[in-house]
Amino acid sequence: MRLFDSVGPNPRVVRMVAAEKGIALERVSVDIIKGENRNADFVARNPTGSTPALETDDGSIIAEIVAIAEYLEETQPGPALIGETALQRAQTRMWVRRIDLNIVEPMANGFRASQGRRMFAPRMTLVSEAAAEELKAIAAEKLRWIDGLMTGDFVCGDRFTLADILLFCFVEFGAQVGQPLPDGLAWLPAWQQRIAARPSAAA
Repeated sequence: MRLFDSVGPNPRVVRMVAAEKGIALERVSVDIIKGENRNADFVARNPTGSTPALETDDGSIIAEIVAIAEYLEETQPGPALIGETALQRAQTRMWVRRIDLNIVEPMANGFRASQGRRMFAPRMTLVSEAAAEELKAIAAEKLRWIDGLMTGDFVCGDRFTLADILLFCFVEFGAQVGQPLPDGLAWLPAWQQRIAARPSAAA
């Protein structure tokens, strides 16, 4: 399998999933700074022009990080990063959805329309810079929300899952683009250290 890879938190999610499962992926670097992901060849593979994209052994293309993670989980179930039972899978998907909607999307769109505006403005429609600050505030508010709910070692209690990988990659991304963890959090800082200590975090 080939992973069309780049800088950024989205490809890192897939690299971490693969590393946790011991799956070796051939990596093809895509320079998104130079806009290689907008070239006709890449868009023919993935019409959204986003990274990552996974080319399977039969030449099929799968894009979107959750879809790729689900595919890797189904092709190699262990160790389970989504779940071994219907309940576990539902719980993981619930938290992935909450993290994606409430933290990932406002954080990423806030970045694109502010610090990343010069790069993204020619490529997509962006909210105003004032709205970007509001999106960042929403992401910070939801980080406080999740911090107040968590009590176990991981998002899904004692299970390390895709939800942890998704949240970790974007918490670290946020710190790089002017959206660090809010002050006064109780759970997230120690959780971040636990995930950062896993070998997959270096993927």
